[in-house]
Amino acid sequence: MLSTNMPLLNLLLPLGISFFTFQQLSYIIDSYRNPALHYSMIDYVLFVVFFPQLIAGPIVTHDEMIPQFNDDNKKRWSADDFALGITAFAYGLAKKVLIADTFGNFVNYGFDNISSLGSLNAIFVVVAYTIQIYFDFSGYCDMATGIAKMLHFDLPMNFNSPYKSFSVTEFWKRWHMTLTRFLRNYVYIPLGGNRKGKAKTYLNLWLVFLISGIWHGANYTFIVWGILHGSVMVIERMNKERMKGLHPALSWILTFVFINIAWIFFRADSLGDAFAMIKQIAMLQFTPISADMLAAARCVGIEKLISYSSEFYSILQTAYPIIMQLAVLFMVLFCKNTNERINEFKPGFKNAVIVIVLLSYSIMSLSQISTFLYFNF
Repeated sequence: MLSTNMPLLNLLLPLGISFFTFQQLSYIIDSYRNPALHYSMIDYVLFVVFFPQLIAGPIVTHDEMIPQFNDDNKKRWSADDFALGITAFAYGLAKKVLIADTFGNFVNYGFDNISSLGSLNAIFVVVAYTIQIYFDFSGYCDMATGIAKMLHFDLPMNFNSPYKSFSVTEFWKRWHMTLTRFLRNYVYIPLGGNRKGKAKTYLNLWLVFLISGIWHGANYTFIVWGILHGSVMVIERMNKERMKGLHPALSWILTFVFINIAWIFFRADSLGDAFAMIKQIAMLQFTPISADMLAAARCVGIEKLISYSSEFYSILQTAYPIIMQLAVLFMVLFCKNTNERINEFKPGFKNAVIVIVLLSYSIMSLSQISTFLYFNF
């Protein structure tokens, strides 16, 4: 029609298809429930293809976004919102590029060489993936929230320090919160929720996580991951009173260990690889950390820094990936998350310098190969 000649890219699926499908489903279902609901075609299309959160969420609903599109105040430039947005974006980009991708190299090597790992290496690989997936997902959501905020729009919170959870039930109130909300409103409640007795409640809960696993990818590993989370959620619901008697430290350890084990199925290319990784850990063969794996985890910037301490260079070269894991876990568990920091944000010279440094270093690091986790979903 426009006399264009665009090459066919032969993509497997449109990018972000699972997210905009969910948004359209929510709109269709809400329209069915409320026939009076009406928006213009332009508003509807903008709601579906609003680019900041299109690839990986958060999963927004029409009543959150379309009223903002029609709000005249939102169409005016806001310097304060732009400052807030670019700060959130800088944090998110740094999470993805500097932390998630660095740990991704470590993880990729580990899952490509499972049979030669040994228990200690396998544990480090699994924990590294736990860190990678958190900073990749939450980093993307920070970037999406930041871009929207720069445009003077508000997106819902999607991550709220999930690794601080004391139960898997709490974890799902903090991890990918908009996905949990969608599954609750459009799957769990229509199935009957908790209104039809305990047995039906447990079944509904289990089915929600089975569906969540299927949604995440066309592989049995995702289905097993969903079944594991659904089963533990049912066990927690059945033993709610008993669990109150557990010491908080023990509750956190049990939750964090389970999340790490479940992530193995989420990351593995096949069920065989997942069980092989678990077997490596269970063998309790604590061989030294692999030099090849340390090489895969190296960060050029950090290498340069520690090279100036020639006296301790060889020790630091071996230890820094471990130190980095412990440092990042400390950040996750004891520092404020991006949402908490943004709520306290005040434009100023200090914050401007932080943003400039994070953006500059992250952009210079983009030349490295990046793991794109969402390709699997």
